[in-house]
Parts: sequence; structure tokens; C-alpha cells
Amino acid sequence: MTRCRPPATESSSATANVALYQREAHSVSKLAHLRFFPLAVTGGKGATLRADDGRILIDFSASWGAASLGHSHPAIRSAVDAALADQAGASYLSSANLPAIELAEMLLALAPARAAGRVWLGHSGSDANETASRVIRAATGRPGILAFEGAYHGGTSGSMAFSGHPSQQEVRSPHLTLVPYPTASADSTLEVIDDAIKRKPGYFGAFFIEPIQSDGGVLVPPPGFFEAVQRRCRDNGILLVSDEVKVGLGRTGVLHAFQNFDIEPDVLVLGKGLGGGLPISAVIGPEWLMNHCAAFSFQTLHGNPVCAAAAGAVVRTIETEKLLHNASKVGGYLHRLLVDLAARQSAIADVRGIGLAIGIELTHRASDGLSARELTARVVYRAYQLGLVVYYVGISSNVVELTPPLTLSYEDAARGVSILERAISDVVGGVADEGEHGNFTGW
Repeated sequence: MTRCRPPATESSSATANVALYQREAHSVSKLAHLRFFPLAVTGGKGATLRADDGRILIDFSASWGAASLGHSHPAIRSAVDAALADQAGASYLSSANLPAIELAEMLLALAPARAAGRVWLGHSGSDANETASRVIRAATGRPGILAFEGAYHGGTSGSMAFSGHPSQQEVRSPHLTLVPYPTASADSTLEVIDDAIKRKPGYFGAFFIEPIQSDGGVLVPPPGFFEAVQRRCRDNGILLVSDEVKVGLGRTGVLHAFQNFDIEPDVLVLGKGLGGGLPISAVIGPEWLMNHCAAFSFQTLHGNPVCAAAAGAVVRTIETEKLLHNASKVGGYLHRLLVDLAARQSAIADVRGIGLAIGIELTHRASDGLSARELTARVVYRAYQLGLVVYYVGISSNVVELTPPLTLSYEDAARGVSILERAISDVVGGVADEGEHGNFTGW
């Protein structure tokens, strides 16, 4: 009798000799790739990553802000070990579990008063924002959503439907009204908002904001703008939703990024850094909204106790290690270093942000024949070659984004800026290889 055998595979020793990035190319789908250089990681500690070639890289991205406490933080490791040693199921779908309840209670205690009703737990910022939009439409009976041009609220169909990032045009909801994100002046944007509300009274149920528009280019609104938006929401029965998936939970030097702007949202959305590298998200809102209907938005592993335990450790560690202070002080130091660099390097058009959410806008003026986008792609590639992990964002793909761990030290901040300075100088000076970055499309 002939038996079926599994296909032959390389031995572990032979496989180990093949570069990790090459191995991935033959085994992992590209559908979820957003790649800028051939980074392949085998480990990491704090604000550093270990590449498969043994190099230790400074991590100024923290996996788009998800590794909020850095890599391999002892508090997260301890919480996960304890949760796995005596696992309270795998979900909160059909049973309550202690880690999820403790996390929800913790988040409610830290939430703004208007939102401190109930907590929904999910996997990512995408499913959290989608859930928020769905339940607001269902509970209010108002289908309309206001959001900003350039906004990225997620990668699911439901969250892309009310995003304004140019890469997601084909899936936008017919009920979405996008307004321009203000830069120097808020007046023109407020006029657009007023006109939209006037034309469709009682139509809009939610206004989704990012206190700092992250993927749209790390944009910080002018003073007083969000206060004016909040007044319009209150006057017209529109729920103000603060999407803090990337910039929340201490990144700006205060616990919630909206606190920088003297507003109080009705709904707060968290993700990325909440799990410190594990998949978990949260929507926090008033009881009448969050208890609208049972079995309304669920997946089997929502409320996973291991991820919830990690998130609880993140929230506690932000307080015990005084990471709000660190984000403010080290972020301010990093910002000053970059402003000084901009004074020396004409390729930098602007440095902006708050705390450890910083954007460096590059311009084509310093590079002969290169567009700003091409220049930026080459800079982040060259930075990787020199030992720094950074990515770029922006609707024109010309803003280097810094979202390092909240534990970033002054020393690593200075080292990272030194590498970035050399990377920009090398690209502008024609020292860097001009071809290798072309294999990576980025945004």
C-alpha cells in the first residue's frame, strides 16, 4: 500500500543559511505587506531590534507604535506568562473572563466622563473603528459620518468606508463627507463643516477625528480648531469620536491625545500600543450606545484574556514607570534635535508633532531631479542600511514618521537622529545606492 507523504522540506540547518527575507518570499502572502526595505527581525529589546544578519537596529517606529513599551518588556512578559499559566478561556464572547473585566474597569476609570460607560474589546484599531461607526449609525439612526481628508481609520471594509486616505478611495461609503484637514488656518475647514451640517440637518451621527492625523502626514491642527469642531458636534447632536489608535495612551506626553486640545470626546478608540505588541483594541463609550444590542459586533477571540492581560500591564506600566513624563521630555528633546537638524539640512521642510509622535516632512528642493517622495523612500532605505528603522507616511509619501517606544532613552534618541542626518546627507549627496529601494513600494 502506498502512503501519502508530506512534501520534502529543507533541513533546519540548510534553512538557517537562507536569508530570512528570502524564506518569507517563498512562504508568506504579500497581501498584508507595506514594505520599505528588507527588514527581517529575529528579536528585540527595548528600543532596538535584532536583524537576521545580527545587526542591532534602533527602532524609531515600534511597529507603527504598537510596541508601546518597547520590545520584550518584563511587565508584558510577566502578564502574558501568568495569563497563559492559568488561562481563563480564549474569549469574552460567551463567558466573562477576569483579565478582560479588569482591563475594561481600568479603561473606564481613565476615560473621559462623557465616554465612561462601557468598553468593547476587539483585535485592532480597524475593527474598533468599524464597530464604533456601525453602532453609532444603528443607535442614532443617523447614517452620515464626517471625517477628514487624509484620515486612515483602518484596513477593514467597514473602517476604510469612512477613511480619507488616498489609497482607499474605491471603498468609501456614500454616507461619508470628507472635510479638509486644517494646517495654518481653521476657518476654511470650519466653513466646509458648517455647510455640510446645514445642508443635511439631523443626518450626521458621528465626526471621527485623529487628534494628530498620523498616516495623513503627522498633522497637528491649529489652536482652537478641535474646540470649534466639538461645539458644532454638541450643537447638532453629533457624537465626537477620537481615534487614538496610533497617537493615544501616552504617546503625546498625556494619557489621551485629545487632552492636548481641551476637548472631551463622546467615544474613544484605542488600539496598537494598547497591547504593547499583542493584538487588542477598545471602544469606550456611553452605556446607551455601547449596550445598543447584544451580538452586534463580535469575533471568536475578542476579549482574549492573554491579550487583555498584556494590555492591563501596558496601562499599569505607563503609570509606574512614569512614561507620560518620559514621552514628553524625551519627545521634546528629540524634537529639538530634529529642528536643529532642519536648520542644517535643506531637505527638511518641516518638523512637527507632540511628544513621541513626530513627523519630518522632506522636500525635493535639496535634491537635483528627485521628487520629495523618491527622496523620502531613499532616505528611509539608507537609514535602515545605517542601523535605524523609520517609515514614511503622508498623502504625498514624503513625511518620515517617528513613533518610537514610550521608553525611548535620550541616548537612543540622539543616536537615531545622528543616523537619520547621515542618511539624508548620503541621499542628497548621491552617496547612497540609487537602485535597491526601488524593490519596495511603501505607500
